[in-house]
Amino acid sequence: MIIGVPREIKTAEARVALVPSGVAAFVSHGHRVLVECDAGIGSGIPDEAYRAAGATLVEGPGPVWRDADMVIKVKEPLGPELAALRPGLILYTYLHLASNEALTRRLLEAKVTGIAYETIQLPDGSLPLLTPMSEVAGRLSVQKGAHCLEAASGGAGILLGGVSGVKPANVVILGAGVAGSNACHIAVGMGAHVTVLDISPARLRYLQDIMGGRIATVMSNRANIAEEVTQADLVIGAVLLPGARAPRLVTEDLVRQMKPNSAILDIAIDQGGCIETAHPTTHDNPMYRMHDVVHYCVANMPGAVPRTSTYALTNATLGYGLALADKGFERAVAGDDALRKGVNLMDGRITYPAVAEAFGMPCSPL
Repeated sequence: MIIGVPREIKTAEARVALVPSGVAAFVSHGHRVLVECDAGIGSGIPDEAYRAAGATLVEGPGPVWRDADMVIKVKEPLGPELAALRPGLILYTYLHLASNEALTRRLLEAKVTGIAYETIQLPDGSLPLLTPMSEVAGRLSVQKGAHCLEAASGGAGILLGGVSGVKPANVVILGAGVAGSNACHIAVGMGAHVTVLDISPARLRYLQDIMGGRIATVMSNRANIAEEVTQADLVIGAVLLPGARAPRLVTEDLVRQMKPNSAILDIAIDQGGCIETAHPTTHDNPMYRMHDVVHYCVANMPGAVPRTSTYALTNATLGYGLALADKGFERAVAGDDALRKGVNLMDGRITYPAVAEAFGMPCSPL
């Protein structure tokens, strides 16, 4: 199979979908890998490293999209990439289709086979290709949230951990999954007062245990969310429904009731966001104010630390990519339930129920 790795074109996105060791793995299995020149520069990987691993370096994205049987990316196709889509192409990347109807319709029109990292799901319900980026986003969210609370950012001028004789910031985390748990670890480590809300008593119990009782855990419901959010200095939205649009847990009216110059950071923004006043921003212009609250809603947060993120991501994606290349699409998905759940659309049909439901469109399961 011919594997294509283009340079990412999303604003300030410096990750790359394959590292040299991944190229070497594909080549050793008898496949050819086309890598666009400078694709790895943002992650500190020079072209020479790809060439040494056996890749064919190509100028510009054209040959990658034209000649590859499978294009491996980090983020969804944008702009000129959309024009390069063609029937039968396997697109293996983060898609987040449930919050992007225009992209969904374009992929259907092009009859692309879209395999979404974020919906590959193991029998225990875990999401192995989303987990590493959720870890990064969760940890990064506290770092960025602390910055949002600084006066220079328009925040209340609060140090997250406080100092002797001064209370720390009150951090409220919505969701106790991978992103929420990692945010919790960092926030506690920085000395904040942390409250975590979730609908799962088991998740809250687990988090309470591993944090040694240093956090408050609260069952997530409308009344409790309202009570905690209005008292928060920093709210981190970390809610996930696999492949589906994120539920709106914090209403605009509730944001109006938050403390002046408090901050919101919505990790779920790439799935539509779990806070009503959130809309996607970029690393170039990450923050905005609404109702006297600072919002940080970058849709590709892990792109802020591309070297760490690239290696963490490719550690997870390589095995499934090799299976697709070695066995071909049909045999690979037929023999792996987790990978089959990653197929969101093919041959002009939506195959993932949550995406079809998001737009009221028909679903044709594999």
